[in-house]
Amino acid sequence: MLTTSRFTHRYLPATQPGPVEKVMVVFHGLGDSLDGYAWMPSELRLPQLSYLLVNAPDDYYGGYSWFDLTGGGVFLGGALQGILRSRGLVLGLIEELIAQGIAPGDILLFGFSQGCLVAIDAGLRTEHVLGGVCGVSGWIAFMEEYPKNFSAVAKRQKFLVTHGLQDPILPFERTAEQCRELSGMGLDLAFQAYPKVHTIVPEELAFIRNWIKDRISG
Repeated sequence: MLTTSRFTHRYLPATQPGPVEKVMVVFHGLGDSLDGYAWMPSELRLPQLSYLLVNAPDDYYGGYSWFDLTGGGVFLGGALQGILRSRGLVLGLIEELIAQGIAPGDILLFGFSQGCLVAIDAGLRTEHVLGGVCGVSGWIAFMEEYPKNFSAVAKRQKFLVTHGLQDPILPFERTAEQCRELSGMGLDLAFQAYPKVHTIVPEELAFIRNWIKDRISG
């Protein structure tokens, strides 16, 4: 059983485990919790994949938050220190999984909204080449620091970012432009747009499933 001291968490083991364990760490969005992603194993239908669902560190109106949005809005101000703290926690979690015998290449990160930012941020900074990093309906922090502050292995990571054309919370063009810039810096980053708002839609989930399947089939 995989565990972490960094977060309240729930481990969902693979129903058809292979010779080595492959695990996806799931980061929820603002105000949600790990309970909001208990559906993933049945919907993704990847029986060889384990899941580690985690709660963000801060209480937020009955759910949890990865960082504070007050004092500057979504892209600035009060969020930055919280993002740095969450980065440290997630990088520590990756080290814990490796210490439990999971190879870095068998660890995937998935996040929605705030969780998308957390997953991508960790993927850009970790010193381990992971199995893949998938972010949905989010954005990227600290763009002004890249590519200078990419980790030594950032350009060897596999990233997938998806976003909604009608997202009323995080405007599509902002995230699309960030992803174009990161791709121009040499990242292996696929970007997919969908006619949706701030949610996950079936055709998007099917694409993500196939992307993850490719990542764990080796």
